[in-house]
Amino acid sequence: MNSSTIVVLAHIINPQSDKKCDFIKNGALLLKKNRTKKNYFIQEIGPQKKVLAKVIDECQVIDYSDHVIIPSFFDMHFHWVQDDVRQMPKADLLHWLENYTFPAETKFANKAYTKKKAKVFFKRLVQTGTLGGACYSSIHPHATEEAFEHAVGDFVIGNVLMTMNSPKSLTQTKKEALDSVKFLAKKYKQNYALTPRFAIATDPQTMLATGAIAKKNKSFIQSHLSETQGEISFVTNLYKELEGFEKIKSYTEIYKKVGLLTPKTIMGHGIHLSVEELQLLKGTQTAIAHCPTSNAPIRQKGLGSGLFNFKKIERYGLRWALGSDIGGGPFLSMFDVMRSFVEQNKKAGVSGANYKKALYRATLAGAEILQKDKKLGNLNPLKEANFLVLPKINSQLKMNPESILEFYVKKGQKNRAKFDDLVEKVFYQGKLIYNKRA
Repeated sequence: MNSSTIVVLAHIINPQSDKKCDFIKNGALLLKKNRTKKNYFIQEIGPQKKVLAKVIDECQVIDYSDHVIIPSFFDMHFHWVQDDVRQMPKADLLHWLENYTFPAETKFANKAYTKKKAKVFFKRLVQTGTLGGACYSSIHPHATEEAFEHAVGDFVIGNVLMTMNSPKSLTQTKKEALDSVKFLAKKYKQNYALTPRFAIATDPQTMLATGAIAKKNKSFIQSHLSETQGEISFVTNLYKELEGFEKIKSYTEIYKKVGLLTPKTIMGHGIHLSVEELQLLKGTQTAIAHCPTSNAPIRQKGLGSGLFNFKKIERYGLRWALGSDIGGGPFLSMFDVMRSFVEQNKKAGVSGANYKKALYRATLAGAEILQKDKKLGNLNPLKEANFLVLPKINSQLKMNPESILEFYVKKGQKNRAKFDDLVEKVFYQGKLIYNKRA
């Protein structure tokens, strides 16, 4: 694409909030090249006739008639180093970590292995349409560097910190953990995410010290919180034996005490939270990444952690977005995550979990949490031209966002692995970076 102006023709779904999702039948995106960066932003979105009438200069027209365009995805909680254990047998969280996850992550000590894996993983991630989110790496600083090197889009990424209750091969000294954070936070600043694996594996002194470094560099913070009842019992019993934590009443209180609950904090899961914990999270403006495919019943390839009460979370005014939790979640595609969110809630008789809401929580909601919603997250004017082209829709389909999104979800329902191959084309900053037909 060398033209300074591009018009893309297609049906367009553009999420705005939980309840509002714009749909433009036979729509058009008018893309303009940024003169300094040479990338494209969205200048206009609307019906084809209206948009084309505003084009003065010569422009390139790309016709995807009968196809649907949506914004690219944000996956707000995933472990790129767990790609190989996505479909390993799952009995419960702690057993799965010990028997599958930790041995897999140990391999990333090898730099050549890490580089090879990063190239493959992030290429596949692009093909699923994910161009942003919050990513966990292994303990090894070079694995975080490789992730930054190969990730395409807008991600915060961090190396997990593991200073106690961890396998010998993955246990760091406090100094090693501290030094890794100093180095990576200084190098990547606001794109770095301080990542204590969870309170079981990271000692409180390390969390406190590294939290100060993260704040100094305006980095994000991410960890796990209240994923399973077993995890909660383990961590609270553990910390009540530690000096200064004898009187803690909850898992969330531990993170508050070490200064890790902030407006730039993303806690994974948050399924089993008390009212007091919800109030703590709200008061610190901490966000939650909900991972339905990972939390799903074991028969659905999840860890069986429980159903996330999104209505309760919203009632307390907490920000939240969707994540795949690779490898607790079995598939990379956010379409599978959206499917799981809707289906689990419908089966439980919970109203309000529809595909329009799921799309917002898989796109703009993530951009909002990462404080990137002024330029990313949907297809509004002045935002970067990051979007996905989906397969042609059935001409007999009801032309509304809910019906169309359900149509695409049904394409992969019988074989969920197909979701990873659903997207036909991926545009990043207005440039075609993946073409399924090529």
